[in-house]
Amino acid sequence: MNHTLRARFALLACALAFPVLAGAQEATIRKNLGERIPALAKIDEVSKTPMNGLFEVRIGTDLLYTDAEGNFLIQGSLLDTKARKNLTEERIDKLTAVDFKDLELKHAFTQVFGDGKRKLAVFEDPNCGYCKRFEKDLQKVDNVTVHFFLIPILGADSVEKSRQIWCSADKLKAWNDWMLRDVAPKGPGSCNTDALTANLEFAKKYRITGTPTLIFADGKRVPGAINTQQIEQNLAR
Repeated sequence: MNHTLRARFALLACALAFPVLAGAQEATIRKNLGERIPALAKIDEVSKTPMNGLFEVRIGTDLLYTDAEGNFLIQGSLLDTKARKNLTEERIDKLTAVDFKDLELKHAFTQVFGDGKRKLAVFEDPNCGYCKRFEKDLQKVDNVTVHFFLIPILGADSVEKSRQIWCSADKLKAWNDWMLRDVAPKGPGSCNTDALTANLEFAKKYRITGTPTLIFADGKRVPGAINTQQIEQNLAR
Protein backbone atom coordinates (compact mmCIF):
# COMPACT_ATOMS: atom_id res chain seq x y z
CA MET A 1 0.00 0.00 0.00
CA ASN A 2 1.58 3.31 -1.03
CA HIS A 3 1.86 6.32 1.24
CA THR A 4 -1.00 8.27 -0.42
CA LEU A 5 -3.47 5.38 -0.17
CA ARG A 6 -2.42 4.71 3.44
CA ALA A 7 -3.06 8.37 4.27
CA ARG A 8 -6.50 8.25 2.68
CA PHE A 9 -7.44 5.21 4.74
CA ALA A 10 -6.21 6.96 7.87
CA LEU A 11 -8.37 10.01 7.12
CA LEU A 12 -11.39 7.77 6.47
CA ALA A 13 -10.83 5.96 9.76
CA CYS A 14 -10.66 9.29 11.60
CA ALA A 15 -13.83 10.51 9.93
CA LEU A 16 -15.67 7.34 10.92
CA ALA A 17 -14.38 7.59 14.48
CA PHE A 18 -15.77 11.04 15.22
CA PRO A 19 -19.45 9.99 15.63
CA VAL A 20 -18.37 7.17 17.97
CA LEU A 21 -16.22 9.58 19.97
CA ALA A 22 -19.07 12.10 20.16
CA GLY A 23 -21.41 9.34 21.30
CA ALA A 24 -18.92 8.28 23.95
CA GLN A 25 -18.61 11.85 25.18
CA GLU A 26 -22.38 12.18 25.40
CA ALA A 27 -22.66 8.89 27.29
CA THR A 28 -19.97 10.01 29.72
CA ILE A 29 -21.69 13.34 30.34
CA ARG A 30 -25.08 11.68 30.87
CA LYS A 31 -23.63 9.02 33.17
CA ASN A 32 -21.57 11.34 35.36
CA LEU A 33 -24.14 14.10 35.71
CA GLY A 34 -26.96 11.62 36.29
CA GLU A 35 -25.04 9.81 39.04
CA ARG A 36 -23.84 12.97 40.76
CA ILE A 37 -26.94 15.14 40.42
CA PRO A 38 -30.25 13.23 40.66
CA ALA A 39 -32.17 16.10 39.03
CA LEU A 40 -30.10 15.49 35.89
CA ALA A 41 -30.91 11.79 35.66
CA LYS A 42 -33.11 12.45 32.62
CA ILE A 43 -31.29 14.70 30.14
CA ASP A 44 -33.14 15.36 26.89
CA GLU A 45 -30.15 16.34 24.76
CA VAL A 46 -26.39 16.84 24.88
CA SER A 47 -24.78 18.85 22.09
CA LYS A 48 -21.58 20.69 21.30
CA THR A 49 -21.41 24.46 21.56
CA PRO A 50 -19.23 26.76 19.43
CA MET A 51 -16.86 27.00 22.41
CA ASN A 52 -14.19 24.29 22.38
CA GLY A 53 -14.69 21.70 25.10
CA LEU A 54 -18.06 23.07 26.21
CA PHE A 55 -21.25 21.05 25.85
CA GLU A 56 -24.87 22.11 26.17
CA VAL A 57 -27.07 19.99 28.42
CA ARG A 58 -30.79 20.43 27.76
CA ILE A 59 -33.58 19.41 30.13
CA GLY A 60 -36.85 20.51 28.58
CA THR A 61 -36.20 24.14 27.73
CA ASP A 62 -33.62 24.61 30.50
CA LEU A 63 -29.99 24.84 29.41
CA LEU A 64 -26.81 24.07 31.35
CA TYR A 65 -23.21 23.78 30.20
CA THR A 66 -20.55 21.24 31.08
CA ASP A 67 -17.14 19.89 30.06
CA ALA A 68 -16.57 16.60 28.18
CA GLU A 69 -16.43 14.62 31.43
CA GLY A 70 -19.36 16.20 33.21
CA ASN A 71 -17.05 17.29 36.02
CA PHE A 72 -18.16 20.90 35.99
CA LEU A 73 -21.55 22.51 35.49
CA ILE A 74 -22.30 26.09 34.46
CA GLN A 75 -25.67 27.80 34.71
CA GLY A 76 -26.03 31.07 32.85
CA SER A 77 -25.75 32.64 29.40
CA LEU A 78 -23.18 31.75 26.77
CA LEU A 79 -22.19 34.93 24.93
CA ASP A 80 -20.47 35.18 21.55
CA THR A 81 -18.45 38.37 22.10
CA LYS A 82 -17.21 38.52 18.51
CA ALA A 83 -20.67 38.31 16.97
CA ARG A 84 -22.21 40.10 19.96
CA LYS A 85 -24.91 37.48 20.39
CA ASN A 86 -26.43 35.75 23.37
CA LEU A 87 -26.28 32.14 22.19
CA THR A 88 -28.27 30.85 25.16
CA GLU A 89 -31.09 33.28 24.51
CA GLU A 90 -31.18 32.43 20.80
CA ARG A 91 -31.28 28.71 21.59
CA ILE A 92 -34.12 29.10 24.09
CA ASP A 93 -36.06 31.20 21.56
CA LYS A 94 -35.84 28.31 19.10
CA LEU A 95 -36.74 25.69 21.70
CA THR A 96 -39.80 27.57 22.93
CA ALA A 97 -41.04 28.87 19.58
CA VAL A 98 -44.65 28.11 18.67
CA ASP A 99 -45.70 28.09 15.02
CA PHE A 100 -48.53 30.59 14.82
CA LYS A 101 -50.31 28.24 12.41
CA ASP A 102 -50.56 25.66 15.21
CA LEU A 103 -52.76 27.95 17.31
CA GLU A 104 -56.43 26.95 17.35
CA LEU A 105 -57.95 30.41 16.91
CA LYS A 106 -61.47 29.01 17.35
CA HIS A 107 -60.53 28.51 21.02
CA ALA A 108 -59.79 32.21 21.46
CA PHE A 109 -61.63 35.51 21.23
CA THR A 110 -60.14 38.39 19.30
CA GLN A 111 -59.64 42.13 19.48
CA VAL A 112 -58.47 44.27 16.56
CA PHE A 113 -56.55 47.48 17.22
CA GLY A 114 -56.27 49.88 14.28
CA ASP A 115 -55.79 48.11 10.96
CA GLY A 116 -54.93 44.84 12.73
CA LYS A 117 -52.16 43.99 10.25
CA ARG A 118 -49.82 42.63 12.94
CA LYS A 119 -50.62 39.48 14.94
CA LEU A 120 -50.27 38.46 18.55
CA ALA A 121 -51.62 35.61 20.68
CA VAL A 122 -51.78 35.81 24.46
CA PHE A 123 -52.39 33.04 27.01
CA GLU A 124 -53.87 34.49 30.20
CA ASP A 125 -55.57 33.63 33.46
CA PRO A 126 -58.31 36.08 34.56
CA ASN A 127 -56.94 36.15 38.11
CA CYS A 128 -53.38 36.94 37.04
CA GLY A 129 -52.30 40.35 38.38
CA TYR A 130 -49.48 40.61 35.85
CA CYS A 131 -52.02 39.97 33.09
CA LYS A 132 -54.04 42.97 34.21
CA ARG A 133 -50.95 45.14 34.08
CA PHE A 134 -50.13 43.78 30.63
CA GLU A 135 -53.67 44.46 29.41
CA LYS A 136 -53.38 48.15 30.31
CA ASP A 137 -50.12 48.41 28.34
CA LEU A 138 -51.65 46.50 25.42
CA GLN A 139 -54.31 49.20 25.00
CA LYS A 140 -51.55 51.59 23.90
CA VAL A 141 -50.47 49.36 20.99
CA ASP A 142 -51.98 50.05 17.56
CA ASN A 143 -52.45 48.10 14.33
CA VAL A 144 -52.47 44.61 15.81
CA THR A 145 -54.91 41.70 15.97
CA VAL A 146 -54.78 40.02 19.38
CA HIS A 147 -56.10 36.52 20.04
CA PHE A 148 -56.84 35.83 23.72
CA PHE A 149 -56.57 32.24 24.97
CA LEU A 150 -57.97 31.62 28.44
CA ILE A 151 -55.99 29.12 30.54
CA PRO A 152 -57.38 28.94 34.10
CA ILE A 153 -54.33 27.70 36.02
CA LEU A 154 -54.45 29.71 39.25
CA GLY A 155 -57.26 27.91 41.04
CA ALA A 156 -60.97 27.15 41.15
CA ASP A 157 -62.02 30.81 40.89
CA SER A 158 -59.96 31.12 37.70
CA VAL A 159 -61.92 28.23 36.24
CA GLU A 160 -65.22 29.88 37.21
CA LYS A 161 -64.29 33.29 35.84
CA SER A 162 -62.94 31.77 32.63
CA ARG A 163 -66.20 29.91 32.14
CA GLN A 164 -68.25 33.06 32.77
CA ILE A 165 -66.16 35.08 30.31
CA TRP A 166 -66.21 32.38 27.64
CA CYS A 167 -69.97 31.89 28.03
CA SER A 168 -70.76 35.62 27.84
CA ALA A 169 -72.68 36.91 24.84
CA ASP A 170 -69.76 39.27 24.20
CA LYS A 171 -66.59 37.52 25.35
CA LEU A 172 -64.29 40.44 24.57
CA LYS A 173 -66.44 42.94 26.47
CA ALA A 174 -66.65 40.63 29.48
CA TRP A 175 -62.87 40.19 29.38
CA ASN A 176 -62.09 43.91 29.08
CA ASP A 177 -64.65 44.81 31.74
CA TRP A 178 -62.91 42.48 34.18
CA MET A 179 -59.26 43.05 33.24
CA LEU A 180 -59.42 46.82 32.70
CA ARG A 181 -62.32 47.97 34.88
CA ASP A 182 -62.64 45.29 37.61
CA VAL A 183 -66.24 44.57 36.63
CA ALA A 184 -66.77 40.91 37.44
CA PRO A 185 -68.05 38.66 34.60
CA LYS A 186 -71.70 37.62 34.81
CA GLY A 187 -71.92 34.97 32.12
CA PRO A 188 -73.85 31.78 32.91
CA GLY A 189 -70.73 29.62 32.92
CA SER A 190 -72.76 26.70 31.61
CA CYS A 191 -72.06 26.77 27.87
CA ASN A 192 -69.71 24.45 25.97
CA THR A 193 -66.29 25.12 27.48
CA ASP A 194 -64.31 22.53 25.53
CA ALA A 195 -62.17 25.42 24.27
CA LEU A 196 -60.82 26.00 27.78
CA THR A 197 -59.89 22.34 28.10
CA ALA A 198 -58.21 22.46 24.68
CA ASN A 199 -56.27 25.58 25.71
CA LEU A 200 -55.00 23.86 28.86
CA GLU A 201 -53.92 20.84 26.81
CA PHE A 202 -52.14 23.11 24.33
CA ALA A 203 -50.42 24.93 27.19
CA LYS A 204 -49.28 21.61 28.66
CA LYS A 205 -47.96 20.39 25.30
CA TYR A 206 -45.94 23.56 24.75
CA ARG A 207 -44.99 23.97 28.42
CA ILE A 208 -46.79 27.26 28.86
CA THR A 209 -46.76 27.36 32.64
CA GLY A 210 -47.19 31.04 33.46
CA THR A 211 -49.36 33.95 32.44
CA PRO A 212 -49.30 36.07 30.49
CA THR A 213 -47.43 34.21 27.77
CA LEU A 214 -47.19 35.98 24.43
CA ILE A 215 -46.77 34.30 21.03
CA PHE A 216 -45.73 36.56 18.16
CA ALA A 217 -46.31 35.90 14.44
CA ASP A 218 -42.72 34.73 13.93
CA GLY A 219 -43.19 32.08 16.62
CA LYS A 220 -41.25 33.82 19.36
CA ARG A 221 -42.62 33.19 22.82
CA VAL A 222 -42.26 35.81 25.54
CA PRO A 223 -43.24 34.92 29.11
CA GLY A 224 -44.34 37.66 31.47
CA ALA A 225 -45.94 41.09 31.42
CA ILE A 226 -43.78 43.09 29.03
CA ASN A 227 -44.49 46.81 28.58
CA THR A 228 -45.79 48.70 25.55
CA GLN A 229 -42.33 49.44 24.17
CA GLN A 230 -41.29 45.79 24.42
CA ILE A 231 -44.51 44.66 22.74
CA GLU A 232 -43.81 47.07 19.88
CA GLN A 233 -40.22 45.88 19.54
CA ASN A 234 -41.34 42.27 19.17
CA LEU A 235 -44.13 43.14 16.74
CA ALA A 236 -41.70 45.13 14.60
CA ARG A 237 -39.32 42.19 14.03
